[in-house]
Amino acid sequence: MSQTNACAKPAHEPRLPAGTDWRWAIDYGSATDATLAGQYDVLVLEPDHDRAPASLRRPGGLAIGYISLGEVEKSRPAAASLAAAGALLAANPHWPDARYADLRHTRWRAEVLDKLVPAILAKGYNGIFMDTLDNAEAMERANPIGNAGMVDAAASLVRAIHERFPAAIIVMNRGYALLPKVADAIDGVLGEAMATRWNFRTRTYDTLSEGDWNWQAGRLRAARQVNPALALMTLDYWEPGDAAGVQALYARERAAGFVPYVSVLALDRIVPEPGR
Repeated sequence: MSQTNACAKPAHEPRLPAGTDWRWAIDYGSATDATLAGQYDVLVLEPDHDRAPASLRRPGGLAIGYISLGEVEKSRPAAASLAAAGALLAANPHWPDARYADLRHTRWRAEVLDKLVPAILAKGYNGIFMDTLDNAEAMERANPIGNAGMVDAAASLVRAIHERFPAAIIVMNRGYALLPKVADAIDGVLGEAMATRWNFRTRTYDTLSEGDWNWQAGRLRAARQVNPALALMTLDYWEPGDAAGVQALYARERAAGFVPYVSVLALDRIVPEPGR
């Protein structure tokens, strides 16, 4: 049996929609617009807000809970104990309230597998959206000796989540250094900031180069070669008031065979697609 088939979900378990003719959105805010939410097939939500995901997803739709695997905000309940155990490293320079997680540390892995993921699923979410896994590569590059094995540890954690919770939908944000190692153990991968991004220096939305877009697109498509059922999703950031610009981003990503969403940096509300 191939590795991909070995990781396949049973036919009766929830899955991401097949093909590309479906819609998804992210909303990390606490007051999700239920009317807008009902227009999407897949919602990525912040599970720490006190609400039932079933009240937001459309009939037959899916709600996936956000989880940060590569860093921990200091406001999170376990942050202090994780730091005391040595499972947290330096602060993220872009998000000073968050510290990088040592993906190799047994205390962090136990937190994820025994507490964080089960808590999300217990709230009625169909799976998890794994964020900040790019940190593994960044940390290992910055300190090859002190952070040796960080990428392999990240891949091992993703596979451990799949093995522990085989019915859960798993979508990974970027994480390209470990993607070839885990593509057969996840259901979807997100290319964040494919064509546009938020520029932290100028505090404006920027258009990225063709080379930047091709770099991500190539890695998404390579992952599809490993797992033909893998959903390829994209997220771009742009000013909602520029309807023509937003529509152009949707058109570009769909023409490339991806399932797109365009929003604002805060991701604190659903931003409707113009004309839909």
